[in-house]
Amino acid sequence: MITLQHSAAPAVGEHAAWAGSQVLLLGLLHGAVGLGPAGWLAGVAYGVATWVLLSGAMRRSGTRSFGPADRVTTARGVLVGGVTALVVDRWGEGVPTTVVVAFAAVALALDFVDGRVARRTGTSSALGARFDMEVDAFLILVLSAHVSFTAGPWVLAIGLMRYAFVAASWALPWLCAALPPSTARKAVAALQGVLLVVAASGVLPHAGYLVVFALGTLVWSFGRDALWLWENREWSRV
Repeated sequence: MITLQHSAAPAVGEHAAWAGSQVLLLGLLHGAVGLGPAGWLAGVAYGVATWVLLSGAMRRSGTRSFGPADRVTTARGVLVGGVTALVVDRWGEGVPTTVVVAFAAVALALDFVDGRVARRTGTSSALGARFDMEVDAFLILVLSAHVSFTAGPWVLAIGLMRYAFVAASWALPWLCAALPPSTARKAVAALQGVLLVVAASGVLPHAGYLVVFALGTLVWSFGRDALWLWENREWSRV
């Protein structure tokens, strides 16, 4: 859990700095691996969408500046932007695997850092946790798209499942209720990224079996949560 700190100083400066970092990273990728127009467009679109959505969430909550853990999460988001640009740019052909795997691995590792920073500084909040979760979810979506080029389109189910759950909640409001904390849920979520990175690296033969296992655990986790929400729908209505 992370937070976005309240402060009198507006977050405009930090937003500009992190937006600049995203453009800088895209420029470095352009020089290193020849990022093309599609990659630039995807990377810039990702950055713009991130800051529009984050700025709106901050305004609604009255939050005006980043906290220490939020800066870690934002750095993770910049790396995810780089992964997105590379995957879209190459579309399964000649993707620089080493760079994609390195960026994704660092982004996943920092997921443990921002939570630890938030707990140590006592700055956890629902908004910060949501920011953290959205960065994770989008990274999983992009990685699943990348792996799907070699393992098959079914891998996209991993990245799309969380978004399908959200879409289903629009028609089934009881799915919007808060879930109890679960170590198993957190472990399954972390497992998706790790196994997708391993599959993307190509270091293990028959890595598709790992992805099947990842999808199976995800179906079990979402199914368990949906069942709990259904059984407790009378008590969770607002």
